[in-house]
Amino acid sequence: MYTVLLIDDKVDILVEHSRLIVKSGYECLSTKNFHEAVALLRNSSPDVIFLSGKDSGQDCLERLDVIKSIDPDIPVILFCEKANVDMVVKAMKLGAFDFIEIPFDESSVISSLQDAVRELELNHNPSSCSVANYKNVRLPDVIGESPAFKNVARRVLKVAETEANVFISGESGTGKELIAKSIHNLSSRRDEPFIAVDCVSLPPTLIESELFGYEKGAFSGAIKSKPGLLELADGGTLFLDEITELDIYLQAKLLRVIQERQFRRVGGSHLISVDFRVIAATNRVPEKAVEENKLRKDLYYRLNVVPIKLPALRERKEDINLLVNYFMEKYKPIGRQLIKGITRRALKALNGYRWPGNIRELQNAIEQSISMAEKQIIDFEDLPENIMRNQVLFDDNPVEAESFKEAKDKYLKQFYKMYMKNMIKKHNGNISEIARSAEISRGTIYKILEESNISENDTDFLQLN
Repeated sequence: MYTVLLIDDKVDILVEHSRLIVKSGYECLSTKNFHEAVALLRNSSPDVIFLSGKDSGQDCLERLDVIKSIDPDIPVILFCEKANVDMVVKAMKLGAFDFIEIPFDESSVISSLQDAVRELELNHNPSSCSVANYKNVRLPDVIGESPAFKNVARRVLKVAETEANVFISGESGTGKELIAKSIHNLSSRRDEPFIAVDCVSLPPTLIESELFGYEKGAFSGAIKSKPGLLELADGGTLFLDEITELDIYLQAKLLRVIQERQFRRVGGSHLISVDFRVIAATNRVPEKAVEENKLRKDLYYRLNVVPIKLPALRERKEDINLLVNYFMEKYKPIGRQLIKGITRRALKALNGYRWPGNIRELQNAIEQSISMAEKQIIDFEDLPENIMRNQVLFDDNPVEAESFKEAKDKYLKQFYKMYMKNMIKKHNGNISEIARSAEISRGTIYKILEESNISENDTDFLQLN
């Protein structure tokens, strides 16, 4: 049985919280003396802490800091009056698990406590959730071998075994919906619906009726009743993509549904009960979105039981070649001919690009390249123009040279080699045509070829495995 430690200067709050905690099936320790609370923390090892401050302000943060210095992993749920955004952000940075404003309702307290217990089970269960069991992690339909990706995969595999809500953050194109689907497909809800809600694409005038559904006659044009997306997600997973773009008013309504698992259709009078897991996502920094009032802080705390931060593609460059091969296999049927490989130069350009659009941009680049390829291999000239422009032309950095002459020689050597390789390819190795096109003698061409260590038939491409 889990033990909760209550710390509050007001006896009536201690009594009220204690009753709720015991009623919910947990053991309870309580004190109004913070020094005694520290002793209980050291000696009794409680699992969760409910904390209030003397003035519900800076004192509360100082107490939180002391607790986290003793036990960094213990979930601490704060209770404060008149909290501002700045204080909430500071509390979360110090490691607060949740933040409940006073006066509070019982459902919020119980729900927050249950979420904290789920997080404990996720992080401390030594059985199937052990990191050791995920040494060689793989996610279905998700490509990656880099350390950054494997950290995400381990977290996905662990959280999929629980019912905890998940908050996925990451830049656009990093694969947030794909990760959400992986969590759903690996969970006990895999045979139930996965309902994705794009909070950006749904028109503001329709989003409430789309989410909650509506009854016949609820508004002009409602000729029959229609279930909403919340109702359709019953038993399964509700994925709220770009949750920070949802209207604040609807965020409040959504919070109540998540807490109470009940709602009414637009124009309806009877309550509809639902049971779904919530996975939310945003391309913003979540804490900053809260600070900017793009995301309600109480909704964020309810959704952010298990956070997953997806790395940008530039942070997992080890996966680029794997993704290139995957997308080449996927899109090769759309080409004018069977694509068998990609040149080293094209692959180097793909690896040297920063990918502001992440995996989605890489996917688009490969699809475009296959469509434009003149031969059975993707070459540099088949890549999107912005990637070609970004390509670093020289392998060596001439500014590292000791003299101007040395730097110039390095530049010219690199230029000759790349220029000649392109001309050989363009003219299929015909030296006479190269000489005519370049307006230099055949003897000069042979000299450059010899000094650059390249052959007339240099094809320079990789076979696709």
